[in-house]
Amino acid sequence: MSSLRTAYLSGLALAALGAILVSAKAVVAKLLYRHGIDAVTLIALRMLLSAPVFLAVAMWTWRQAPRLSRADLLRIVALGLVGYYGSSMLDFVGLQYITAGLERLILFLAPSFVLLLGLLLYRRRVSRQQWMSLALAYAGIALVLWHDVSLGGDRVVLGAGCVFGAALLYAIYLLYSGELLQRVGTLRLVSLAMSVSCVACVLQYALLRPLPTLFEQSATVWQLSLLNAGLCTVLPVFLIMFGVARAGAGPAAQAGMVGPVSTLFLAWWWLAEPITSLQLAGTGLVMSGIVMLTVRRRAVVQPVGP
Repeated sequence: MSSLRTAYLSGLALAALGAILVSAKAVVAKLLYRHGIDAVTLIALRMLLSAPVFLAVAMWTWRQAPRLSRADLLRIVALGLVGYYGSSMLDFVGLQYITAGLERLILFLAPSFVLLLGLLLYRRRVSRQQWMSLALAYAGIALVLWHDVSLGGDRVVLGAGCVFGAALLYAIYLLYSGELLQRVGTLRLVSLAMSVSCVACVLQYALLRPLPTLFEQSATVWQLSLLNAGLCTVLPVFLIMFGVARAGAGPAAQAGMVGPVSTLFLAWWWLAEPITSLQLAGTGLVMSGIVMLTVRRRAVVQPVGP
């Protein structure tokens, strides 16, 4: 096997593993909620434990060319607050009310939101194939949502609404980070934006409750939070970056589509969430729609979602 082929296949494997790990965040969050903490505490612990790595990488990339202007720094702060802090907060709030599988499917719609925002804000043309892909994806979400609402009622609607908001905020981040991403580089932008999010999440906790109580969690909560920060937040950033570098953005994006399926089965294994024919059908429709949406256009891969 040629070295190029080996690099390509290893890139796909890295991107797929990164997608599985970042998708597993929903399962870990569900396990943490069983220990009585709320979304504010969960996200503060996640980002507090992630902060040393992202701050170290941010400092390492700080002096790289081009030098960042004040306008660029303000944009990065805004993107970090919208794409990682705001989006993650809504996501974890929503996870208190819906299944991990539905959460991952809704977040998977972020590329479709980018397409629709481009149409509304910039009058970008949407092709017939793209409209068909949107119809498939949203039909799949409607099917899974109908299934879950029949079991959970209004709480599911509230949770799904929060996660839709999270996906929308992340789509805004994707839409407005494109030009900056090309100029400053993925590693630099993500490390700085994530550092902003880390500070915001800890400050939020300090504003809402006494900061010392953050450190009074049980050993199990700390262990799960370390898992959430290390395996489901920090590690996927680098795995997906290496995957993109070796296989290319488009193939890495396609490999990342294993995420929603992995979440469905991880939630069944660890949380005893049932897997039904309706969920599988809805998942298939969503993934088919996203495949149609990305297969004919250049994919822009961001290392980690909300």
